[in-house]
Amino acid sequence: MSSAAESEPLDFLLAQICKLHRARAHTLLEELGLYHGQPPMLFALWDQDGQTHRELAERLHVQAATTTKMVQRMEKVGFVERRADPEDQRVSRVYLTDTGRAIKEDVQQVWRRTEEETFSGFTLEEHVLLRRFFLHMRENLLRVNGGKLDE
Repeated sequence: MSSAAESEPLDFLLAQICKLHRARAHTLLEELGLYHGQPPMLFALWDQDGQTHRELAERLHVQAATTTKMVQRMEKVGFVERRADPEDQRVSRVYLTDTGRAIKEDVQQVWRRTEEETFSGFTLEEHVLLRRFFLHMRENLLRVNGGKLDE
């Protein structure tokens, strides 16, 4: 590694890594008809189908408006559907469609491939240490951002 690369600010390097990772994930997810922000919602629904918008927003650490927009987009392409809560008609719940359930293995394969490509050549110890660093950074930033990933 050159001395110039070693002296780059960590924030700059992290921003470049995030941009490159996002571009790669976008390319692979686009082949499935998904945007980069949609898989976390799918994972949340695969774990527990029928969540409210508020529950999804809290789980994904995003604003409710962001969740609503994602649900609308995913509904248009047939991955999810909204249904009124049987006990409270004012509340809508988000459910996977057959298409949303069927894409699970493909999405998981994209994440595995992206992770393999990103962390190629890392030892197990480096993976463990890097995970610890990432978790610590995320907690730091969630704390100063009021617990949200978006504005």
